[in-house]
Amino acid sequence: MEERRERLAPDVARIREMLGQLPAAMPRPVLVMVAGLPGSGKSHFSRLLSRRLSAVIVQSDAVRQTLFRHPTYSPEESFWVFSVIHQLLRDLLRERIPVILDATNLLKSNREQVYDVAKQTGAKLIIVWVEAPPEVVFARMERRAARADRSDRSEAGWIVYEKLRAKVEPISQPHFVVDTSRDVRPIVNKVVREARR
Repeated sequence: MEERRERLAPDVARIREMLGQLPAAMPRPVLVMVAGLPGSGKSHFSRLLSRRLSAVIVQSDAVRQTLFRHPTYSPEESFWVFSVIHQLLRDLLRERIPVILDATNLLKSNREQVYDVAKQTGAKLIIVWVEAPPEVVFARMERRAARADRSDRSEAGWIVYEKLRAKVEPISQPHFVVDTSRDVRPIVNKVVREARR
């Protein structure tokens, strides 16, 4: 375990540096897992929540693009990306830094690794499933292809969306659901209240 942590350390340090100035520590750390299909609005929701909660966002797309100049999305690459992410989450949460994880986490096995991180660090885990109607996602994908939004780090298009939609495994844990084609502020407020409770 210690040997693996040492191998991850240089990349964890790179990503931590990329995050910039971190928010203040909380009495009890909070980990908000924002999950959903590509184009569902996870990053938009995460940014709004981050402003209200004063939490750092760890975005899987940004981590991947920092670690791999030309990502292949191979299983080996994804394994390394999420190994780095999970170690970074452990480090931040042990320092009681509130964190928002912005990643698809469509499979139960992927989410269970995040649950384990929360358990290991004593963090309060809040799960948010983000969704939007397919026609809204399609329009977002067209804007993404035109690179209309510079803050959008995802490279996933409509074909990837449809492929992943068939693989989604429902979340069995208590969670919030937000439709980003509507006003998301009520859910942001609920998550903030839950985090501060």
